[in-house]
Amino acid sequence: MSKIAFVFPGQGSQTVGMCKAFYDEYPVVKQIFEEADDALGYSISKMCFEGPAEDLKLTANTQPAILTASTACAAVLKEHGVSCDIAAGHSLGEYSALVNTGALKFADAVRIVNKRGQFMQEAVPVGEGSMAAILGLDSDKIVEICRSVEAESGEAVQAVNFNCPGQVVIAGAVNPVNKAIEALKAAGAKRAVLLPVSAPFHSTLMQPAADRLAEVLAPIEIKDITVPVVANVTAQEVTSGEEIKKLLVKQAAMPVLWETSVRNMVAGGVDIFVEVGPGKVLTGFTKKIAKGMMALNVEDAASLEKTLAELNK
Repeated sequence: MSKIAFVFPGQGSQTVGMCKAFYDEYPVVKQIFEEADDALGYSISKMCFEGPAEDLKLTANTQPAILTASTACAAVLKEHGVSCDIAAGHSLGEYSALVNTGALKFADAVRIVNKRGQFMQEAVPVGEGSMAAILGLDSDKIVEICRSVEAESGEAVQAVNFNCPGQVVIAGAVNPVNKAIEALKAAGAKRAVLLPVSAPFHSTLMQPAADRLAEVLAPIEIKDITVPVVANVTAQEVTSGEEIKKLLVKQAAMPVLWETSVRNMVAGGVDIFVEVGPGKVLTGFTKKIAKGMMALNVEDAASLEKTLAELNK
């Protein structure tokens, strides 16, 4: 029997207009967007549906926007009788996974990720941090070179997103990131692509954000769950609410072990991955990590129809 994983996208997957068709068609989606607006005290719905893109790109808006859109897509799947056996999310997407499995109340999650975005933005002044995707080089080599550049320069640069074979993202202060890019290219990296982000996410420079996040999370109830979530920080299943809370704090300033997370899900019997929310970034990663597994996505009517058709075969 097939085992289904829902995987939820992170920052960068947002687009103006996302989920509008679902909002118009499904009352449950309308309800989710209204709940997000109430939780935030401003209309994230209007920003998702009408933009402007510049406002949607601000980290404190992007995070609740993607969380809301992903939660809405999961609700549509539920309306069609589709649920998951296990869930995971890339960075911010971990919060969507926790809402989906019942660990975290949606309104709480919306407020938390709004603050999380703000804290991450404020941890490093704009223009002082950088991120780059390194393509076509072994991850161990990337880690080694980043450590060497960091030791030499005395400034932070680390491998922070282990996305899939041949793609690792590094982050840190601008100068050491640029030095690391030169060294990585010299070591055989095919390409290094600077990412259009406003902070060095998941690097040790995010520790102030993690500390502030701990204070916000402290009074929040996170329930024990029966459907496990694979944590970014450990790439292992977690079901304890207390443990989930600790891992969410660590996650802000620690690497996302996505490739290992997917491999561990496959080892645990998952053979169908459904990316739930805007974009197809994780679907692309799945195809590279777990060749031969079914990789589907749900973000609009067309992708929903295709996914339901595949699952009903």
